[in-house]
Amino acid sequence: QVQLVESGGGLVQAGGSLRLSCAASGSIFRINSMGWYCQAPGKQRELVAVTTSGGSINYANSVKGRFTISRDNAKNTVYLQMNSLKPEDTAVYYCNAVVTTTQARGVTFNYWGQGTQVTVSS
Repeated sequence: QVQLVESGGGLVQAGGSLRLSCAASGSIFRINSMGWYCQAPGKQRELVAVTTSGGSINYANSVKGRFTISRDNAKNTVYLQMNSLKPEDTAVYYCNAVVTTTQARGVTFNYWGQGTQVTVSS
């Protein structure tokens, strides 16, 4: 079993910054990718940014140049630095990890955090 614990959401004015953190723990053999998704009211959950164990990074077009994803492999933690926030960034942000566990090394599992609210006021 793997747990993802998120922190760092909150209320900020437009143009401000927030930093989200997500720490993974449990029966981890390898974290294949970690990333962030967001879900606004009435909308589907969508990718914000993801980083893989091979070092590749992908961003949603809407956050390129404003958000930066980074990863501390030693701590099994992923961060999302969000700058120049806009009201349209308001959503619940979910951490995601694709993990190979110690008990089942031939299989990957998809885990989600509990979500953290980010609210950007205009």
